[in-house]
Amino acid sequence: MKLLSSLCIPAISSPGMISSSMFSAKLFHTFYPLITAFLNNPNSASSKHLQVIFRQQIQPWHPSSTLTHEAGLAVLKLAPEKFWPFSAALFAKQKEFFDVSVVNEKRNDTYVRLAKIGAEVGVDEGAMLKLLKISDQPDKDGNLNIGNGVTTDMKLMVKAARVVGTHVTPTVFFDGVEERSISSSFTREQWEEWLQKNVV
Repeated sequence: MKLLSSLCIPAISSPGMISSSMFSAKLFHTFYPLITAFLNNPNSASSKHLQVIFRQQIQPWHPSSTLTHEAGLAVLKLAPEKFWPFSAALFAKQKEFFDVSVVNEKRNDTYVRLAKIGAEVGVDEGAMLKLLKISDQPDKDGNLNIGNGVTTDMKLMVKAARVVGTHVTPTVFFDGVEERSISSSFTREQWEEWLQKNVV
């Protein structure tokens, strides 16, 4: 339960819920500062009626997307309270993980860079890298597709997205129903208008 609550702002359940499948920097940079201010405002009665859940969503046509999401899962396992700050730090450096930036880089080298970003927000770099790195040796049974320390979590994350039919990012659900009016191009003003209409 602690793991799930780390994906939520606030951590406690609220009557209304926005579930956003992200790893869309454009949406995150607009949404995160606005929604945290909104939900942390002690003078806003409406903030008590909303909970936001950050759902990770891999874009498999960008191979490094899997690696960045694995990094997010590693942070959730090691220091769940650092997940949102890590996501913000990762988005700030997202171009370093685009296709052209990683095409000639070994997978474990990409993990090294991701663990350093984790360290910047207070995650144990060594422990994070240990969860992420892939061995170049078979396991004791000779298996070659052995994954890493977050592979099982990744499978569950993908399964959860498939159950609700999430395909692209961002995909936003409000109280369990897909909110198709919201896109990555939503401005601060549009978010404020949407919150006023649906939550306040």
